[in-house]
Amino acid sequence: MNIADHVEWCFDFVSPFAYLQLEQFERLPASLVVEPRPVVLGALLAHCGQKGPAEIAAKRRFTYRHALFRAQKLGIALHMPPAHPFNSIQALRLSIAMGGSLDVVRRIFRHIWRDGQEVASPQGFATLCEAMGCPDGVAAVQAPEVKDTLRRFTDSAIAAGVFGVPTFVLEGELFWGEDATELFLHCLGDAGWLSSAEVLRLDTLPVGVRRG
Repeated sequence: MNIADHVEWCFDFVSPFAYLQLEQFERLPASLVVEPRPVVLGALLAHCGQKGPAEIAAKRRFTYRHALFRAQKLGIALHMPPAHPFNSIQALRLSIAMGGSLDVVRRIFRHIWRDGQEVASPQGFATLCEAMGCPDGVAAVQAPEVKDTLRRFTDSAIAAGVFGVPTFVLEGELFWGEDATELFLHCLGDAGWLSSAEVLRLDTLPVGVRRG
């Protein structure tokens, strides 16, 4: 049985894995309504008190290799932007200012991750706005309602327990990472899996030790 007909998808343009997951959305049921939710990954990480993958040297190197490998295995074009991580807030706001549709979000992701463009500098962001057909984008992202919407989406994600991107939020359940796409698809078709005995046992598994 299908457990929902709509889902929120939390993303940040800084994540190559969000791009890779979005490029696989054709695998989702046609009846499923996906509501894009731009969020600031840095705010999620700060709330959780953790570093991002790119802030740990060895993990950064592995993450980029893994993203490239996944893209090649999936047959998805990926060209890293010239610097990473980068400040994605203006791009996130632009997606909101332009209506926040999946089409808008996909076009911005492809500009960054398929075409390898930078969007953090004034010139890079202006180029993005031009590519998106939004000549007033530089001014539009400064609108208070646009800033407030991004802040609200980020706060809502934190309240829902979202700790990274990309994340599907399905009736309170979180599915984090491009590599959780299979699990998400499975749970869409089998609501009973999440309430199976072994899953429920894992949900209440005691903590054996804590770091000091």
